[in-house]
Amino acid sequence: MDHANTLGLLAGTLTTVSFLPQVFKIWRAKSAKDISYAMFLTFSGGVFLWLLYGIAIGAAPVIVTNAVTFLLAVAVILLKMRYK
Repeated sequence: MDHANTLGLLAGTLTTVSFLPQVFKIWRAKSAKDISYAMFLTFSGGVFLWLLYGIAIGAAPVIVTNAVTFLLAVAVILLKMRYK
């Protein structure tokens, strides 16, 4: 793997992992009242487009990290719906 892909995977991993504390906090507290639907729906749409872009250009770091980020963002939306 070249340095650019390694850098991309590292950057993507850090931004993706940053969602875990939020998911765990909502899950433990059973509350998502302060989470904005508009922000997470917009963010999820953007991440989904990045995923499609990654697929179009065949960039593994973009594909992998945005697929996981999209799943985590959707998890936050689903938890918001469940615990509203």
